[in-house]
Amino acid sequence: MVSRQDELKDIKTRLKNIVPNTEIIACHEANIQIKIVRTPHKQCLCQFQFPVNYPDAAMLTELKSKVFSDKVLKTMSCLVEAELKKMTGRVQVVSAVKFLNTFIQDNPLVVCAEEISNTKKNLVQEQDEFKVKQKAGSITYKIVCKKYFLHVKLTIPDLYPTESVKIEFKGSNFPKLLETHFVAQAIEVARRCVEAPLKKDPKAPPFQPKPSLYPVLEYLSGDSIHEFPTQKCPYCKKLALKEDPEQNVKDEEADDFVEWIYCNHIYHHKCLDIYMKTPPFTGGKKCIKCGLRIYHDKWNISPQLAEDRWAHKEARKREIDEVADFLDLM
Repeated sequence: MVSRQDELKDIKTRLKNIVPNTEIIACHEANIQIKIVRTPHKQCLCQFQFPVNYPDAAMLTELKSKVFSDKVLKTMSCLVEAELKKMTGRVQVVSAVKFLNTFIQDNPLVVCAEEISNTKKNLVQEQDEFKVKQKAGSITYKIVCKKYFLHVKLTIPDLYPTESVKIEFKGSNFPKLLETHFVAQAIEVARRCVEAPLKKDPKAPPFQPKPSLYPVLEYLSGDSIHEFPTQKCPYCKKLALKEDPEQNVKDEEADDFVEWIYCNHIYHHKCLDIYMKTPPFTGGKKCIKCGLRIYHDKWNISPQLAEDRWAHKEARKREIDEVADFLDLM
């Protein structure tokens, strides 16, 4: 018959050899506490107590963690309790801790379970394809709006959220320019979650890395892919993208070529060209839709130079009109 002392001795002699990434916090009859630490964001405290009729009954257990969500903790607790019941009549704790450690190792997405849940709840739409691959630690997401789509794979690194989510572009039928911006901006969103800004605000609290999965998906799904196919050019008020993706023009100088600006709005090339070359210019040209200043490589001139060019063009136009009027009078 296994005794309580046998259980305590088993923990002290075997645990570190079987599960190296553990720390025995307490090990006596009143309370057993073992801490599992795989990474700073994959750790939990396992508390065990002897039941009255030990070893014929399973050890009583409670899991605590500052990093795992309540839902994840509840799931893990149920699994550990079920595992303990299989081991009645013999030593239990070491095997239970090993089981839990293996579960955390084999389920890398537990660290972002809440983000995945919020994504399904707030971002994924009926026509989308959202697949979670727990063992691989990855998510594939095909975001669909009307006839447009963008397909990405996101992989959660072992040190997440200290390290940002890894983004892999799988395919899209958006114009190449937008496709490039989507991926580049998603990578930038992820980077900002884990890297301190170069220009520090002296009044801001110390920078702390934060989870990047949901912000990336929120940008791709909520702010871009589900929005762009229905977005109108702010200047002409017509759909910026063609209803059929195959009909979007590729010539960057074509009137209907779609231009993207940093506030995440899109214009027809001709519309933006007219708008950027028409006053007022004071303070720089601002997006018609959101009011933020427009920065674009194709129209990268100062407000003063833009105004001077416009004034010169208008003066030239008046000269031509005056000559035409003079010739009409002859």
